[in-house]
Amino acid sequence: MKPYITIVLIFFPIVTFAQIFNQNEIKRAKEQAKTVTIIRDNWGVPHIYGKTDAAVVFGLMYTQCEDNFKGIERNYLYQLGRQTEADGNSKLYTDVQLQLIADSAEAIKDYKASAPWFKKLMDAFADGINYYLYQHPEVKPQVFKRFEPWYALMFTDGSVAATETGGIYLNETERFYNGKGERLGALNSKPTPIYDMVNERETGSNGFAIAPSKSASGHALLYINPHVPFYFRSEVELVSDEGLYAYGAVTWGQFFIYQGFNQHCGWMHTSSYADVGDLYAEKMSKKDGKWYYEYDGSLRPVTTRNLVLNIKNGDKLEQKTITGYYTHHGPVLGSRGGKWLALKANNRSYNALLESWLITKANNLAEYKKAMDLVSNASNNTVYADDKGNIVFWYGNYIPKRDPKFDWSLPVDGSTSATEWQGVHSLKDIITDINPATGWIQNCNSTPYTASGSSSPDKNEYPVYMAPDGENYRAITAIKLLKDANHITLNSLIAKGYDHYLAAFDDLLPPLFTAYDNAPDSVKQLLSEPVQLLREWDKYSAANSIASSLAIEWGTAMMKNLPPPQTDQQSTFITQRVKKLAQMSGGQQLGLLTAVLKNLQSRFGTWKIQWGDINRYQRPVDGITFDDKLSSIPVGATGSGFGQLPSFQSRTMNTQKRYGYSGNSFVAAVEFGPRIKAKSIITGGQSFDVTSKNFTDQAQGFIDGKFKDVLFYKSDVLKHAQKTYHPGD
Repeated sequence: MKPYITIVLIFFPIVTFAQIFNQNEIKRAKEQAKTVTIIRDNWGVPHIYGKTDAAVVFGLMYTQCEDNFKGIERNYLYQLGRQTEADGNSKLYTDVQLQLIADSAEAIKDYKASAPWFKKLMDAFADGINYYLYQHPEVKPQVFKRFEPWYALMFTDGSVAATETGGIYLNETERFYNGKGERLGALNSKPTPIYDMVNERETGSNGFAIAPSKSASGHALLYINPHVPFYFRSEVELVSDEGLYAYGAVTWGQFFIYQGFNQHCGWMHTSSYADVGDLYAEKMSKKDGKWYYEYDGSLRPVTTRNLVLNIKNGDKLEQKTITGYYTHHGPVLGSRGGKWLALKANNRSYNALLESWLITKANNLAEYKKAMDLVSNASNNTVYADDKGNIVFWYGNYIPKRDPKFDWSLPVDGSTSATEWQGVHSLKDIITDINPATGWIQNCNSTPYTASGSSSPDKNEYPVYMAPDGENYRAITAIKLLKDANHITLNSLIAKGYDHYLAAFDDLLPPLFTAYDNAPDSVKQLLSEPVQLLREWDKYSAANSIASSLAIEWGTAMMKNLPPPQTDQQSTFITQRVKKLAQMSGGQQLGLLTAVLKNLQSRFGTWKIQWGDINRYQRPVDGITFDDKLSSIPVGATGSGFGQLPSFQSRTMNTQKRYGYSGNSFVAAVEFGPRIKAKSIITGGQSFDVTSKNFTDQAQGFIDGKFKDVLFYKSDVLKHAQKTYHPGD
């Protein structure tokens, strides 16, 4: 039986905004707007004040639309599996995956059944966006003419890539659902990993917490350093008369602060590699044209759900309906070796959104833990600090209980109840590091078993699936910087967070030097000067360093030979994989260095070029078109794959020079005393308007690690107010 697909051409009539928003909605929004005051400070950061939490959410969404409505719409096109309506057929099977994984009908049910106080927040979320669209008819959405409150329940995590697929690849989903012949249950070829360490966008982060015993002030400190695509989040402050008082980074289209702090505590989320989703290999059979799967010796019928996709084709939409298949484990995303692969995961839930909101209002460790007791965040680790001097690290949050005798990194047998989950681990069961004796915590998307040096959690006390990841070079650098540090201040913490040491070259360069020493005289003569520069290099990237150019360009060429990981967890074992990579033959390594010299000579007329002349920051007007002829700023940092803590992922963009596109975004350092002290920086600037002074006013500080003072208290905000208004003014 083939997947059932129908195609229908759909023509949409012109709809005016008066038809989209009725008068009652407009009246309600106008009344809500009166209760909200927005103060944009001199950096363009919106400080949003309201009588109620819902009023602040309304104002937050309005300001997000002012800054970047396109970003909001793009995020919801992704989360709802509707990218084909804007991008055409190229996003078809991404949308198929997303619609299989998260059912909008379930989100609507959750919204209708939600607690009245929480429903008000979701209503305010939609009203804030819709009121902006009503007030700005010149804004032309690609797809969404209005937003529904239940949309918020489709995007419950602020991560870059919060969707858990269990290790299935997009091409497997395409083969399964493309309708080209009898493929369901067939002996499909091995999965094809899609991974490019060099050009992959950054999805990692760094989080540090410093205990009072290690700080100069005697107060706890927190360092917040997510690595994401540039301009992925905005910086905001939210204050209500109902106790909301939080500052930090908000992902476009969400109404909670994802990484930030309030007057008592702060939180930094890093991407977790805890195993939170599993693929079940289902044994299939077909009877009377219908599919069944084996379970505990009997056959169960496969259930189906129609996935409706509207695909842009020129100025028309073609509607395609694909039948999605499900077992009791979850949606079938593909097949391998004649078995269907069904995903069991927690990609979307009411409690996940609720947890994300409640942590913003937690005023102490007990309240923060109570929010986390919902154990519904399936994407994040948490580094925490508060004004009582507590520092804590939780590795993961939502982690299913399983029988440890199975290898959960691989698809497990779906035909037996022995592989069923046994509930979800409570918060007290997961890997936790609270107030370590060493006085510091670091997490850089690597194993939690080195999080606080000698005080780190014991690996032997937890099942493998709780933390299957390995070490990376960022963690090695962070441990080196923190283990013996004392009297740490906000500024010295920022300096550590912006340390440019590239630890990967401790493993990469010695074999290169050995290869050079053993090379023929002709090779030595050709490479003598560049190798000498690399020998003398201190392994810190710098804008004025020729050695940095040689090392990073050569290291990038080396990394292209890094074998792709077969699982998400394998991708975290960076140090082991790089050490194996360094075993490449000496001839190959020297050959890559020779090729780098020729490439630089061809691009710039000389290989003796400083890193800052190659590596640039530029913010294009359209966000995507980089140009060597336009002004740009030299950058000494590089991507974090080589172990550098700050990340500036760059590559050529049909250009000779490399331009940054991903890495450090909103970064902050916070001191939790009787009065909050904090500094922050954001990529380039808060505004998306090229004519605004806030378009690139933070660019140099972002590059150099020179942070601005956070205006947390209203008295300070008023001293630096650039604009004060109500939504719709």
